[in-house]
Amino acid sequence: MSLDLDLLSQQVRRNCDVSDARHAGMFSICGLALRLRDLFKWERGLNPWEEGDPAEVLDWIGAREEHWESLAAFEYAPLTVDDRSIDPFDAERVNDRLLPTGWCYGAGYARGLKPVFFLAEVLEQSEIEACRVLTLGRERARDLLSLPAVSQDRLILMRRDAALRALWDQIAFVTPSARCAMEAALDACGVADHRLSAVRRDLAGLLAVQEQLHLRHEVGEIHDSGFPRELWREIVAAFPLTRVELVLRRIKDILADTHPLGPLHYFCSVRSVAGIALYCANSDRVARALFPEMARALDEAVVRPEWAGLERAVADGRESAQAHAAALLTGYGDGPARLEAVVEQRFGAALGRLPQDAD
Repeated sequence: MSLDLDLLSQQVRRNCDVSDARHAGMFSICGLALRLRDLFKWERGLNPWEEGDPAEVLDWIGAREEHWESLAAFEYAPLTVDDRSIDPFDAERVNDRLLPTGWCYGAGYARGLKPVFFLAEVLEQSEIEACRVLTLGRERARDLLSLPAVSQDRLILMRRDAALRALWDQIAFVTPSARCAMEAALDACGVADHRLSAVRRDLAGLLAVQEQLHLRHEVGEIHDSGFPRELWREIVAAFPLTRVELVLRRIKDILADTHPLGPLHYFCSVRSVAGIALYCANSDRVARALFPEMARALDEAVVRPEWAGLERAVADGRESAQAHAAALLTGYGDGPARLEAVVEQRFGAALGRLPQDAD
């Protein structure tokens, strides 16, 4: 097999740039700034806790925006693997030729139908619940939206570099509402000193918990049948970057997280305070507003674990999510306008207090 890794990396990076150029407007100003900062660090080979010179960062951002403007009319280009030209969205075909070399390619669609591409080194391979898991390390190509874990059919890709960067930023810029949960997660992992300089030296335990959280979420999502996969894609494609998509994604996440193979059942079964606490710290305002009862139960479990009560809350949350999913699917079957009406009737009050363009 003839693999030109440098050429492939350049091609994947170019498609990443085209995706970023087309979809940068989907982020809030703050969200885009944080992602550009993260992308700068990655390109410069900086650790998550290292900051570049402010002037250099600003110059880099200016140059990146000019580069995006030059790509406005470009299409996604095919990839060259084993002297063959392959569609950049055909990740399975690319990986048939790439995985034997110790590298992995990822391609798919994220929020707002933004294409996501990456190229990473394979560190480990394993299996869990009839799913194949690849743990990835060093990345040679990535885009603005660096997701810590993704699944393609029954293949789960765990991006360790992306997970570490996301975890560090979550600790360093913890929101007031998540501070108690994050401190509880650190304590449960044996990190008594919460100063950033100390946390940096002892981050492995918390990263391992976070990877379990992401892994079990993907497993739950693969096995959950609340939203048929093809129908789910059809609905999201019809409502990109709307309140409908926002609700659909959060309901789908709750179904995955409360599935018997998902993270909440797993953390309850092993009595992991760190797992529950980190889950709470990860929960955004939309999810908490849609499922306030479960959010309160999780918060209480962080302070005083009462596992039977928590298991009941998880079961109740799943039951509510299943009812919401059924109503959304029925609404879509009655037409797009009806689905929008269902979203407003069920979630309008909660969404009214939240930004529509939540990152």
